[in-house]
Amino acid sequence: MHKIFEVPVADVYVHYVNKVERKDRTEAELVEVITWLTGFDSRTLKSHLKKKTTFRDFFKAAKINPNAKLITGSICGVKIVEIEDPLMKKIRYMDKLVDELAKGRPIEKILRSGIQTDSSTPSLQIENWLAIRGN
Repeated sequence: MHKIFEVPVADVYVHYVNKVERKDRTEAELVEVITWLTGFDSRTLKSHLKKKTTFRDFFKAAKINPNAKLITGSICGVKIVEIEDPLMKKIRYMDKLVDELAKGRPIEKILRSGIQTDSSTPSLQIENWLAIRGN
């Protein structure tokens, strides 16, 4: 078992926010990416962050986007396709999406938009997230 499985997502989320904002991306874009991957709406994501849900429970509750399998490449020197543990693969999917966002990749490409998906993140969810956060 990996230690990260028992770490609260909120503890890492703050680093995700800092990373993307340093690269002139927004928290709203980060929320869009995470909700696309997990199937959560913005309120559910906020609830998980507030409750300090562990990565294990966070991804247990998630409905992973079917197009997540299109996320390829390496993260931390490890090829995503070579990761065998299903939970670790989901965590690395999220890391990879955050990296792509921070590197300036267009949202449409990050969300693998050229391909039909079963899940989408309406802009209304992002507006709700910002309203909840008081921005």
